[in-house]
Parts: sequence; structure tokens; C-alpha cells
Amino acid sequence: MGVDSGRALAQNPSLHTTPLHSIHAIVTFLQSKGIHLKDLARIFGMCPKILTSDIKSDLIPVFNFLSYDLRVPEQNFRRVINKCPRLLISSVRDQLKPALFYLHGLGFKDLHALAYQDPILLVSSVENTLIPKLDYLVSLGFSKADAVGMVLRCPGLFTFSVENNFKPKFKYFAEEMNGRLEELKGFPQYFAFSLEKRIKPRHMEAVQSGVKVALPLMLKTTEEKFRELLRQGS
Repeated sequence: MGVDSGRALAQNPSLHTTPLHSIHAIVTFLQSKGIHLKDLARIFGMCPKILTSDIKSDLIPVFNFLSYDLRVPEQNFRRVINKCPRLLISSVRDQLKPALFYLHGLGFKDLHALAYQDPILLVSSVENTLIPKLDYLVSLGFSKADAVGMVLRCPGLFTFSVENNFKPKFKYFAEEMNGRLEELKGFPQYFAFSLEKRIKPRHMEAVQSGVKVALPLMLKTTEEKFRELLRQGS
């Protein structure tokens, strides 16, 4: 199937004693749900634990969750699973439903967006990932309502590391750019841009040109458009 067997066995030692007919049953089951054979190398490569899952107690509940809770039609199962294979190794009772309940409470009402764009949020721990990220934003000085508004506008904030992303980028924003919280509130996508490859170079060019460029324009525009903004402002 194209799966790196050494890596799969290292990550899931149970495979050593799993009978081939059991693995074949899982492959057949996933194909019956619309997953293509060509998809399986990537899916199993990312999550070899799937190969030792129990179809009845582990996999069927996940597809029921997709169908009934996320309203994903059967013909779109493949699209969602390929987007986030980890769904297949997540407990519906202990992980997927609690995450959906928490996100729904924050205001994530668009099930289509959760299923097709941000399913990674559903496999994220509410206690260890989602709540701490929100708490960190509040610790920066945002109100709880503002922090929630930011993650609703930019769900990727829930996937960024506090230590490797938020802290260095906020430090640069506050100390070097003399930025205001209102700017980040209006453009939380700031945290999605590379500090070294985008934020610093663009900011330094703007400073050297003596041009004040709004945060979204500074980071979102193409190189050509950015140069034009600097020329027009100087």
C-alpha cells in the first residue's frame, strides 16, 4: 500500500501481532466509506494506529459522528478524512463530541467549515490545547469576548504554539512595531505569517521607507503591491 512499514511498526508495535485478515478488513471497510486505495498510504502513514483499530467500536462511531453531528454526506467522507486522518483515531465520546460542544459554545456554528476546513480543531484537546490558547490571548490584554472573536475569524490561532509562535511574534509586534492590541484584534491573521520571512522584512522595509502601512496591507499584499504602497507613501 506504500506505507513505511518500519515507521508504522515503530509507532504502533501492536502491528507485529495483528493478523493480515484484520488489516484487510479495515482497508475494505474504509474503501466502503469512499476512501480510495491511493489515499491509504498517507492516512496509515500519518496514523498507523488505525491499522489495529476495532471497526465496530472505533471506526464506525467516527463515521456516525461525521454523518449525524457534522452533517457530512457519505460521498464527502473521503474529503474530510483526507483533510484530517487523525479523526479516525479519535474517541467520539472522549474527544470529538467534547471538542465540538466547546467550539459550538464559542460560536463555531458553521459545521461545513469545521468539517472541511478546520477538522484539526475537533481532534485538539479542549483542556490542553484550545482553552490554554484562548487564555493566552486574554493574558495579552484582550477581553474574553475579543479573544473569542479573534479565533472565530482565524481558527488557525488554535493550532499555533504559544512558545514558538505567539510569544516571539507578539514580542516583536509590541516592542519593535509599537503595535496596539486593536490592530491584532482586527487582524488576528498576523500570527499566521512567518516572523523571519514576512513580518520582520516587511516591517523593516516600511520603517526604512518612512511609510506607515496598515498591518493587513503590510503582510497580505504581493511583493509588487507592497513595493507600490511604499512608493506611493514616500
